[in-house]
Amino acid sequence: MWRGLYTAGAGMMTEMERTAVISNNLANADTSGYKRDVAINKEFEPMLIRRINDFDQKEDITYFKGFQAGPPRPPKLGTLGLGSFTEEIAVDHEQGAMETTGNPMDIAIAGEGYFAVQTPQGVRYTRDGAFFKSSDGTLQNVKGQPVLNPQGRPIRIPQDATQIIFAPAGEIFVGNPQDEGMQQVGQLQLVQFDDPKAVLKQGDNLFYPQEGAEPQPATGEVVQGVLERSNANVVTEMVELITNHRVYEAGAKAITTQDTMLEASVTQVGRLNG
Repeated sequence: MWRGLYTAGAGMMTEMERTAVISNNLANADTSGYKRDVAINKEFEPMLIRRINDFDQKEDITYFKGFQAGPPRPPKLGTLGLGSFTEEIAVDHEQGAMETTGNPMDIAIAGEGYFAVQTPQGVRYTRDGAFFKSSDGTLQNVKGQPVLNPQGRPIRIPQDATQIIFAPAGEIFVGNPQDEGMQQVGQLQLVQFDDPKAVLKQGDNLFYPQEGAEPQPATGEVVQGVLERSNANVVTEMVELITNHRVYEAGAKAITTQDTMLEASVTQVGRLNG
């Protein structure tokens, strides 16, 4: 019974962590470029259990005419599960739906790739293309972090530019009514990684590369006037949350039942009749 308490308790702790993951997905259902998390659970190695005080030497194949190779081994009952744990919080990199905004500063990547931005922790990567031009002309994200070009420097747009075009390969062209044509003023740094697990979540919709991961030129294309929505589906996440709650309740009931059995064994089974 003690083992049963620990097994049910481990399962409840696992479901609590899964609840936190699902809740975070729901909170970011409207965050541009957000990639949902998935809690991957794993079972602890089950324990082999045997009967005690119930061993017949004649049933042991190693016993022969008073000789036995090794200590007596009681008959097997089977295995006992020891609960589960969260092995990994994986990121679902599936592309989200594209939403047309009509804002020329909103851009998305169709296919593989990340934008590069400068943060106090170093270069970070994001799929959120909701950009704007700061007062000094620097192209920034909603957190005020500069968007970088292939050379790792901030991109600046002339103040008098009235028209901005982002080409599919990331080139940035600007123009104004006095100009006869468009002029290229920069290019977005678009990168991708061979292994999706090469980047980890930092927070604020940013990713950072693991040690040794090298960015490669992205194969995706830039689409202007569009934002990539979160790939977390509210309906799907709510269904998973309800299922998660039911599993948690089952664990709680198992603990209550085993606690009642323990109480009975202490207060009734062990009572001496006078």
